[in-house]
Amino acid sequence: MNRPLLTRASRPLTFTIDAVNEHGERVPTAIAGEHPLTLFVDKREIVTLMTLGAEPEALALGYLRNQRLISSLDEIAAIQVDWEVDAVAVTTRHGRGIAESRTERRTVTSGCGQGTVFGDLMAEIDDIRLPTGASLSAATLAGLLDAVRTHESIYKQAGAVHGCALAHGSKILMFVEDVGRHNAVDAIAGRMWLEGLDGGDKIFYTTGRLTSEMVIKTAQMGISFLVSRSGLTQMGWEIARKLGMTMIGRAQGKHYLLFTGAERFTR
Repeated sequence: MNRPLLTRASRPLTFTIDAVNEHGERVPTAIAGEHPLTLFVDKREIVTLMTLGAEPEALALGYLRNQRLISSLDEIAAIQVDWEVDAVAVTTRHGRGIAESRTERRTVTSGCGQGTVFGDLMAEIDDIRLPTGASLSAATLAGLLDAVRTHESIYKQAGAVHGCALAHGSKILMFVEDVGRHNAVDAIAGRMWLEGLDGGDKIFYTTGRLTSEMVIKTAQMGISFLVSRSGLTQMGWEIARKLGMTMIGRAQGKHYLLFTGAERFTR
């Protein structure tokens, strides 16, 4: 595998401003960053993402992967972020960019910040095969929820962000936050690609709701277990059930609701 050339262009994640509390007192307050980042592939503009700016290279890579615009990491020669112009430039090895037929149709999703999915949202679901054999126990789920609860986060400092975690058992391997949950899942997808991580024995956790977009992206990473502290949508439930994904929502403390994939879950 040819690893692309990457910049390391993380932005400051929080900024301090003055606010006034209910007593009329001025209070220095941390707020989350939010920056436009326009994605170019071989000099062609694809989309502008609003992002915290924590891992812009992984975000760009994961976006291209989850949108099925790039099929292999070997296709990419470089990912370079320039915050002076709020842009990330992806250079392919063949230099031909992305076929216009792949980007003609857009679906504006329910992702916060208005996520966008290119092509037919449901077109490739039938081709996804989640790995079999893995299982998730209630004890492992409780351990993961506790690990997430105690994990240091931008949300604890400033709020206004969503977080996603990739876990092996109850151990968090990656934790990414962004202003939109779709950005956070894309950044993890990008890091998994760069690090050559397989999703077959992993658990994906998100603070956001379980929509069709979240289920599809998790499935595309080859992950059979999707957990959220939030609820779900009907389409998210239908797709998870069709794929045989184990989907758990409203998961906080010792409480959870198992929505699909009960055959993979043990109490």
